[in-house]
Amino acid sequence: MCLLVLLVLLFPRVVLVAVFLLSNYLQRAYHELLIPVLGFIFLPITTLVYAWLVNSHLPLEGTNLIILIIAVIIDVGGLGGGEYHRRRW
Repeated sequence: MCLLVLLVLLFPRVVLVAVFLLSNYLQRAYHELLIPVLGFIFLPITTLVYAWLVNSHLPLEGTNLIILIIAVIIDVGGLGGGEYHRRRW
């Protein structure tokens, strides 16, 4: 299980495409195609975590909400991570 989590964190877009092509996991969580496509571009880990929460029938409150917020922070941190190094010079 830890290997699966590590795979998702290292290659979230590859996992997202594989889940989309090999199962209906994303279709059950998102009823349209627009949100998963935007999630693929901007927030892939958050898209996977939200799909997991919806398909597991877990409520979006308490610990599950914290997990979702951590996924957003990881995604947003990856988008702006190089900004600090660009400003330093």
